Amino acid sequence: MRVIFDPNQISRPTAIALGNFDGVHIGHRHVIAPILPDALSRNHQHLTSTVVSFSPHPQEFFSKQPRSLLAPFDEKVALLESIGIEQLVLLPFDADLAKLTAAEFMQQILIDSLQVELISVGFDFHFGQKRQGNITDLKNVWGDRLTVITEQKMIISDSAPIRISSSNIRAALANGEVDLANALLGRPYNLVGKVVQGKQLGRTIGFPTANLDLPAQKCLPRDGVYAVKVNISSSPKPIFGVMNIGLRPTVKEDLRGDRRTVEVHLLDWQGDLYDQYLNVDLVKFIRPEQKFASLDALKEQIKSDCQTALNHFAVLT
Repeated sequence: MRVIFDPNQISRPTAIALGNFDGVHIGHRHVIAPILPDALSRNHQHLTSTVVSFSPHPQEFFSKQPRSLLAPFDEKVALLESIGIEQLVLLPFDADLAKLTAAEFMQQILIDSLQVELISVGFDFHFGQKRQGNITDLKNVWGDRLTVITEQKMIISDSAPIRISSSNIRAALANGEVDLANALLGRPYNLVGKVVQGKQLGRTIGFPTANLDLPAQKCLPRDGVYAVKVNISSSPKPIFGVMNIGLRPTVKEDLRGDRRTVEVHLLDWQGDLYDQYLNVDLVKFIRPEQKFASLDALKEQIKSDCQTALNHFAVLT
């Protein structure tokens, strides 16, 4: 997949899915599906299957505050490539782009720059200055060459249908509701990071951990302990593990840090992981983060956490 920052390098004409697509969840994939190469009719096979997105996220531009992402840039690229997108065009969301009216955005960006012939968007898509543009404006130009995907919902257990959205996935992660987040995503929520040196406290009590360095924008779930599956290049299959997210409040003598850490203990594993990249799939929330009166108490709790994780994995297999 080609990643395009320079409009002069865009492969044209295009069939586009337009949006931010943070997380590339089930709803996003419904929007993207109509413009994938396999979905294009014989009359449209000359079009380049293209996702058009914005960098930074418009909300980040207007708020001037960093925005946490379900899928930071590298993850987003990998996810889009995995479903067959041929090019990702990132529009720089700056003051000039923000000032474009809906009509100017359609003419300058969609028609002149991208040469869009087919377009797919979600039912609530808005664009242009002050979000003045809507589905009707697009329909007036592209007619039946516009696909509008209706609101996507999912029934979880016996509860009311829940909308498939990035905001609902973030809310589920914030509550430790891993099953819900994974269902809305259509895949396990994962953390991808490089193993770096930590305090090595776990090693001293028999539970060595891999300390992950994650992208600053990565959306982290609720602080606490999780059962996880870990993919590493040196293992042909995933390895079960236990992950802790938080400020490392281990024992009462420890000083709390000011930065959340992500540490993974691999079950039934030996080897040096430093400088390797781990892909960690969240499987189950085990318990909230807590402090312990002693290292012995911490050690006993970790043993219990590992057994809880193993029991859960046994049920899954």
